[in-house]
Amino acid sequence: MNTVTKLKYSALIGSLLLSVVSIAQAQEDNELFGGKLTTKLTFASDYVFRGESETMDGDVPVVQGTLGWGNDNGWYAGVFASNIKFADPNLEIVTAPYMGKYGEFGDSGITYDVMLFSYLYPGASYSNYTELWLKVGKQFGRTNVQLEVTPTLDDWFGVDGWQGVNYAIHPSYAFDNGFKVSGSLGYQELDGEGAEGWGHWNLGITKAYAGLDFDLRYHGSTMDADHKVYGTQTEIFDDRVVIGISKSF
Repeated sequence: MNTVTKLKYSALIGSLLLSVVSIAQAQEDNELFGGKLTTKLTFASDYVFRGESETMDGDVPVVQGTLGWGNDNGWYAGVFASNIKFADPNLEIVTAPYMGKYGEFGDSGITYDVMLFSYLYPGASYSNYTELWLKVGKQFGRTNVQLEVTPTLDDWFGVDGWQGVNYAIHPSYAFDNGFKVSGSLGYQELDGEGAEGWGHWNLGITKAYAGLDFDLRYHGSTMDADHKVYGTQTEIFDDRVVIGISKSF
């Protein structure tokens, strides 16, 4: 990576960091419109999304910020942002506004979460798209299991005629000592001319310590050189270990 590119990434990361921290400091009581504001900063060695490195095979580390709002009725909204890196030089930042509703089906103990999540790419709006995240979950003692079905609502990553649905299961187990083991097993279905889906999975462990949340996670996928979409760049789907450190305000 040349010096100009490094400076560009540094500026983008710095702007994201300052924006989220400033908002967190300004909202000391965290109260807004009958709900509460939350902010979160994450530093990680990579940004892996459904088995794919969003930073060209971990070429750059990531800084991510989330500003969220939620109320006691289960309504929530916010925006997520992260630096990214793709072969397209215009894809440097993703900003993702979202809104949704979570709750429980009566007294069944079965939870639901419905969320609209839009991927917006400043400088590369031709890649914008939106997904509808649908989740149901159930707690079994220390074990939690969530099932996810997430269809795209428009052209996937802006590719004309491509539609996707992600199917996944997300189990987790919390230990007495504060450690939690969690993972995902899923399949990103992709339909359209020249499209092809892939399987993806991850397994990791998290722990809160000294006001920080630590996450160590192994990611993998079924991607191979015969894949119609990613066969020429399978390295971004290589199995990898990612470490992340987060702070909530």
